[in-house]
Amino acid sequence: MSEESASAKSRVRCREIMTSKVSTANGEMTLRAVAQMLKDGDIGALPVVEKDTNKLVGIVTDRDIVVRAVAEGKNAETTVGEVMTTTLYTAKPDDFAFEVIRTMGERQVRRVPIVNEAGVLQGIVSMADVALEMEDEREIAETLEEISSGTAFWKKN
Repeated sequence: MSEESASAKSRVRCREIMTSKVSTANGEMTLRAVAQMLKDGDIGALPVVEKDTNKLVGIVTDRDIVVRAVAEGKNAETTVGEVMTTTLYTAKPDDFAFEVIRTMGERQVRRVPIVNEAGVLQGIVSMADVALEMEDEREIAETLEEISSGTAFWKKN
């Protein structure tokens, strides 16, 4: 990659690579309904928002359903609010994309919700969005491996 190309990539903003049309859940939905949405969309996670404001309050993953519901003996009518992840790592639309990639690596997350100043969901950056931003197949593989393993070059020793 040329120095000019690398410099341009470092200036990419989240709004440029995020997926803006994001399916969402709310805390009152049942796990059955959310599991169906995950299946139908062939996705592994849904941001959880307040019904009226679209403010981000959590994220529910297929893993949350397995570990926090099924493994604990909860049923399909359990609400999302009972099992969703509430520790969130977010970014703003104008944040640099490399900061989101750094967050993914440091926090071992595969998705970073993008919110505005009021916490309203604007989109999401996933590992797939990062991969689409990369030009070189080797670069993609290395970046995704770094995110998944937490051994990214920006991680402090």
